[in-house]
Amino acid sequence: MNRVILMGRLTRDPDIRYAQGESTISNARYTLAVDRGISRNNASPDQPTADFISCVAFGRTAEFVEKYLKKGTKIAIEGRIQTGSYTNREGQKVYTTDVVVDRHEFCESRGTGEAGGYSAPTPSGDMGSDPGNDFMNIPDGIDEALPFK
Repeated sequence: MNRVILMGRLTRDPDIRYAQGESTISNARYTLAVDRGISRNNASPDQPTADFISCVAFGRTAEFVEKYLKKGTKIAIEGRIQTGSYTNREGQKVYTTDVVVDRHEFCESRGTGEAGGYSAPTPSGDMGSDPGNDFMNIPDGIDEALPFK
């Protein structure tokens, strides 16, 4: 089984390209910074480190990337690992490892990340005093009407 799930932030805006042929197919490439939560350097164990994962999406998934993702957006992705190789201009063989992305999910609301991001519209109603709170306030005295406690 070849499945991977990662959560991190885009390190730069995605690179979108369109392959010409019988039908035009879009592809999007970007790098996802995934926090390890541990340090490589034993001298400062508090300092977090990250892995920089190369990701690629095709077709409708790439169109989604082009429309909604940008540098700093925090997302969760699901896909598979794909390896490959090519010969560069100097004649050296270069090996590659990419995550081919099948699904994206946003991990925060718009404007909460470094460079912001997209979020689904929130339902209308009283959203409380905390602008980062996406839950509605429950009025006092309604406890008896709730189906759970």
